[in-house]
Amino acid sequence: MSRLFTWLTRLELVHFFVGKWTAGTNMKDCRWYHTSTLLKNGNVLIAAGYIDDPEYDKNVTYVLKGAELFNSTTGSWTRTGSLNYERHSHTASILSNGKVLVVGGAACGFLNSAELYDPSTGNWSITNSMNWTRAWHTATTLNNGKILVTGGMSDGVLALKTEELYDPLTEKWKNVSSMIYSRRGHTATVLTNGKVLVIGGEGDTDYSLNSVELFDPSTETWTITGSMINERAKHTASLLKNGNVLVAGGGTGGGVFPGMSPVNTSEIYDPSTGRWTSTNNMHYTRTWHTASVLENGNVLVVGGNEDDDTSAYTPELYNSSTNTYVRIKDGYERNRHVNMPTSTSSTSIDYLTDS
Repeated sequence: MSRLFTWLTRLELVHFFVGKWTAGTNMKDCRWYHTSTLLKNGNVLIAAGYIDDPEYDKNVTYVLKGAELFNSTTGSWTRTGSLNYERHSHTASILSNGKVLVVGGAACGFLNSAELYDPSTGNWSITNSMNWTRAWHTATTLNNGKILVTGGMSDGVLALKTEELYDPLTEKWKNVSSMIYSRRGHTATVLTNGKVLVIGGEGDTDYSLNSVELFDPSTETWTITGSMINERAKHTASLLKNGNVLVAGGGTGGGVFPGMSPVNTSEIYDPSTGRWTSTNNMHYTRTWHTASVLENGNVLVVGGNEDDDTSAYTPELYNSSTNTYVRIKDGYERNRHVNMPTSTSSTSIDYLTDS
């Protein structure tokens, strides 16, 4: 049976055959702007993020360095070693050796520090820092095992165009040619040909983009490809089974937090032509949501912001055969959550961690 997990401190499980959500075991700490990483042993690592003031003053938040593990067999949570630095809005990437690389983010300021989690010991170790401080960036695992970090936001810079590559064998960073456009709140998707498709985001003018570009790992260079029909940032980009990319939702306008106007539009990129075509709209506007490709090729869209202040609790399913969205039973409202899909020979599980 295909199923999906998601949590605030709450964990939810959706049974797709009956379209029903059931509650799971809560995390140890509520958090947002954290990361969720599927380990090679099937467990899930939750790292850092924000937490509300213990006295529930919503105007005060703390940055975390704590981490916890979800056991996918027992459905239970345990604490694991804390990071060396508090951080939120960072990235976490699984390496070929099974370790997890956590990069950048922000605390009192923007960070360039990086650290490695070893699942065999539950401990974190410092690795070489990036050349640039950044948060709200992307970190993409290339087919050669290296990690490509793109864009983001830094001190005094609304959006970066700088990129760098992390080599897990040497634990060193290498600057590569910059993107053509500065971006934050964008997406970066590895295509079936190994190239990386970077889509939209917000630029250095603080407004959303419709520009799209491709990174070629063999030459470490960027080229422009077809622009989206609609500008958007904080959207989702899902690699479909046919090799096309589905982009859904996001916001137009500008602003790291409130200020964007969520949209419900969707469009599809065809790598063979470099062109975009519109597809049916979602039923709900949303930004900061998640989209998970399921074993049957459909895409589950969950949560996000419907406007500046309202979190969405209206999940829907994109049918890749009919190019239509179908409403499914509501879960908890949620935004700025993260997802971690995986699959076995018979089961597809998507872990969504949530604020």
